[in-house]
Amino acid sequence: MSKKILITFIILFGLYYVFFLSHIAESLILIFKIIPMLLIIILAATSKNLGIKKYQLLIVTGLVFCMVGDYTLQWFLIGLTSFLIGHIFYILAFSSTNERQVPAWAKIVLLVYGASMAVWIAGTVFSSGEVVLGIAVIAYISVILTMGWTAIRTGSTFATIGALLFISSDSYLAINKFVMPLPCSHEIIMLTYYSAQILIALSISQYSEIRSKVLQ
Repeated sequence: MSKKILITFIILFGLYYVFFLSHIAESLILIFKIIPMLLIIILAATSKNLGIKKYQLLIVTGLVFCMVGDYTLQWFLIGLTSFLIGHIFYILAFSSTNERQVPAWAKIVLLVYGASMAVWIAGTVFSSGEVVLGIAVIAYISVILTMGWTAIRTGSTFATIGALLFISSDSYLAINKFVMPLPCSHEIIMLTYYSAQILIALSISQYSEIRSKVLQ
């Protein structure tokens, strides 16, 4: 299957799950949720990886844990843990590169955003008496911000935008779950989530091209 056809199927299945959820039988909802992720894993595993097999392996492993997180998010802490592990593999992948420095302004934005989210979201969780969950939320915020930080170092626009979309998706989900109901939560969370994963998978080919130019 060609790359373009695979991406087309990812988009079609993703859009169907996002916008036609009510038409999916309840027993099949989780299956339809993970189909786009399964296709994204195939996309990542079959991407050009000239000289970056370690980067590819770490990204694919991260995608697998995120897919598991998709299925197990019905048991929130289990799903959260799986996503946390997935993010850690993304961090390891991004940290294995060092194509550019993280600009000072980006560091400041990420730190201020993380502190704000921690105070707002984790503070709300702590106030409800959920201490363990509050600690887990703070740990998760720290990890996703680190992912965004390290993604910039790759020099890959796909990795950077993908990481930022993932942060946006997780933030919207957390606010909707712990602070207050947000409009179009399902659509916004899943659109940014699938987009993030596609871009992170595509960063394998892009980073391979970056490394090839450096070595020439």
